[in-house]
Amino acid sequence: MSTSETTTAAAPAAPGNLNFVLICVFIDMLGIGLIVPVLPVLVGEFTGSRENQAYWYGIMSTVFGLMQFLFMPMLGAISDRVGRRPVLLYSMAGMSINFLTTALAPNLACLFIGRVIGGMSSASMSVASAYASDISTPDNRAKSFGKIGAAFGLGFICGPMVGGLLGGYDLHLPFYVAGALSAANCVYGYFMVPESLPAARRAPFTLSKINPLTALVKLARRAEIRGLVVTYTLVTLAAMMLQTTWVLYTTFRFNWTPGQNGAALFCVGLTAAVVQAGLLGLLIKRFGEVRLAQLGMVSGSITYLLYGLATQGWMMYALIVCNVLSFAIGPALQSIVSRHTPAGEQGELMGSLQSISSVGVIIMPLLGSAILGEVSHLPAGDWRVGSTFYLCAAMQAAAIFVAQRYFRQHEPEAA
Repeated sequence: MSTSETTTAAAPAAPGNLNFVLICVFIDMLGIGLIVPVLPVLVGEFTGSRENQAYWYGIMSTVFGLMQFLFMPMLGAISDRVGRRPVLLYSMAGMSINFLTTALAPNLACLFIGRVIGGMSSASMSVASAYASDISTPDNRAKSFGKIGAAFGLGFICGPMVGGLLGGYDLHLPFYVAGALSAANCVYGYFMVPESLPAARRAPFTLSKINPLTALVKLARRAEIRGLVVTYTLVTLAAMMLQTTWVLYTTFRFNWTPGQNGAALFCVGLTAAVVQAGLLGLLIKRFGEVRLAQLGMVSGSITYLLYGLATQGWMMYALIVCNVLSFAIGPALQSIVSRHTPAGEQGELMGSLQSISSVGVIIMPLLGSAILGEVSHLPAGDWRVGSTFYLCAAMQAAAIFVAQRYFRQHEPEAA
């Protein structure tokens, strides 16, 4: 066992209540879920063609991801110094302003402003993960991450469905509702969420920690987890491609409405919640974290390919339900990486991992929208319309190869 592993294992779990943060994450994701099926359509109202719609939606997503990339490590490092609670409150307030700005936007320029504010303040997942790490023991840390993932999924059970219904009435209404929920979440957090990081376990704040490139370079230099970082990156990039192109893809291929996309995302959230809240403990006991992550990546790679080849909308629902193991990849990988990190650096670690997601949100929307723009004029049944998902399948396959090689070298018994 490495020194860092010993340090992490020796640190007792901090006092706190995970349920508080689970509710915060749920309400935050409920607000975000409300706008997922609507924002691409709203962008389309300011553009004149499908190609321009794909292009500008990609730009909007990239702006959001760029702000996340720049500010996520900073907020994670700040939470290591001052505690998780103040940063969670900042995030909730910023997201409320973001939603209201978007709701009132009369043009693309104002949408940009909302995206910038949202990206700067969207730190809830990384800090919530650090909070969960603070109050968990090494033995139940994966379950805690799974519960956060389940809260995330539950938000998407309700959010997209309601957002699709509200968006069918008025495209701006979901943003007002999301803004109000985020504001309520901020008030709830102020009065109900206790601090999880004791003063004795807080780490000093340095300028190097707030440089997003420094955080990624530091993460990449950790030889003992380099293979895991590469695996996590490939899995994350594939997921970001799917998340940022799903609505446009289904609109172009199946002519889905916001309500239909909301129903599909409802199915995603329900499946994620069932796996991460109900089945994750049993799956870890049955397969172990390493094997579970590998099986999830195999399932995800096959499903991405089939998404791209689907010719009927109902097939997308069937594939979502059948791809249950892929929803365990994130919690399993996060838990494995977390075991190699001291308690005082968990916030920085989670912020760095979220920065990888932010890089994905910078790159993948531009790449995905460019691909969708090129195929937007093809007949809906043409197999090339699914090109974004074929790229996702290739990245996931590469992740399987890297992970298998890493686990054979570092955890041969588990592999």
